[in-house]
Amino acid sequence: MPAATTAPGPGLPDERWSTPTPTAAPTVLMDDRALTDFLSAAVGEYRLITAEAPLPCFALLLGSAEGTTYLVRRIAFGRNARTRDPAARREFRETIVPRFGPAYENESRGWWMDSRDVLTASREADALEMDLLGSIHMHPDWHRLGPPSERGHTLSERPTPMDRHLFGRTGWPLNIICYLERRGGVFYHALAAWSPPPAREGAEAAECPQVPLRVRTSSLAEA
Repeated sequence: MPAATTAPGPGLPDERWSTPTPTAAPTVLMDDRALTDFLSAAVGEYRLITAEAPLPCFALLLGSAEGTTYLVRRIAFGRNARTRDPAARREFRETIVPRFGPAYENESRGWWMDSRDVLTASREADALEMDLLGSIHMHPDWHRLGPPSERGHTLSERPTPMDRHLFGRTGWPLNIICYLERRGGVFYHALAAWSPPPAREGAEAAECPQVPLRVRTSSLAEA
């Protein structure tokens, strides 16, 4: 999310989850209802953001991997355990704040999904014969909402250094970023999907590979 020290960061579950990974270059097909569910929550959180409280919005992606295609069918929300989970508090104190800056001392910034909610989402996926594919999180236009000292950092749907760190830590094959901004009282969004950085020493400084993303258009006649 924030470029090292700006807006809310994505979540970090307590465990890695194994999902089928296409061997060739993948494409993401996302159900528009799942996206609408996320956007509704993201807009609600966006309305509560202040310069002192850069609130995040984060969810898990449920679906399937079929050949070289990820099918995102549903999303699953959970509670943010950043302030109460001992592992989360240690990760922010010992790794994230020293590496990405003191702005992450703000407990409104960053996400760590409650491990019980990750387990619930995994069981929901199993019951629906789906996989837990990865995550989606919001980047707000923090360069407009944040304090003057942080308005030089422009966010977008591209991953920040913090995102690359967390994408690498979770190891999920699919990570979607939703950039959300408000202009003239109207909300606009942009989406992009990313794989984690290469799994090698020092790879967190590498760029995340972008994955082509398509959103289902159900309001028109089916093909």
